[in-house]
Amino acid sequence: MTSATDAAIPPNHHAHHPGFSGLSGLKAAVFFLFKRHEAAQLAIDLGELGAGDHLVDIGCGPGYAAALAAEAGADAIGVDPASVMLQVAKVRWLRRGIDWRIGTAEVVPVDAGWATVVWSLATVHHWHDIDRGLEEVGRLLAPGGRFVAIERQVDDPLAEGVAGHGWTPEQAEAFADACREHGLVDAVVSRHEAPGPVLAVVARHG
Repeated sequence: MTSATDAAIPPNHHAHHPGFSGLSGLKAAVFFLFKRHEAAQLAIDLGELGAGDHLVDIGCGPGYAAALAAEAGADAIGVDPASVMLQVAKVRWLRRGIDWRIGTAEVVPVDAGWATVVWSLATVHHWHDIDRGLEEVGRLLAPGGRFVAIERQVDDPLAEGVAGHGWTPEQAEAFADACREHGLVDAVVSRHEAPGPVLAVVARHG
């Protein structure tokens, strides 16, 4: 169960999580290639992504969601701080024409105004700095561009291990508030099954 104290736990509450590298990072990258279809399709639907869109996937991991976006006709750039994730992405999605770049939510190596869609799927809770991350989202998006953040719904964000990797409803609302504070408009929180319960925040560049 959630409580009033959950609102004080920031949406990026696992920023201290160690980065992926080495053999353990490789295993994680391969694992992340599976059972991602529902969440990736949900991001496409919520972001209204289609042919001709320009997507920046922040925290793309091994690239499943970016690959699905490319399949839908979008130009996609996948950004991740872990080189092992991008190495797996390059091999797995060799023929998709996706641009893979090293970067973080706070420093995204993409030109200002290039993106019509930016998303961050199951990664906001690892951002080091929400304010800087959202400043980057605003910089990347063209006017009218859409931003989508999706996290697994959790009951206790302070649970040990992956059990706490996600958002409570209060944290999702706090992130939506942060989006508004950084000039993104029409920020809305919604709950979905993908296949387990997830919380999504969708906003757009004004």
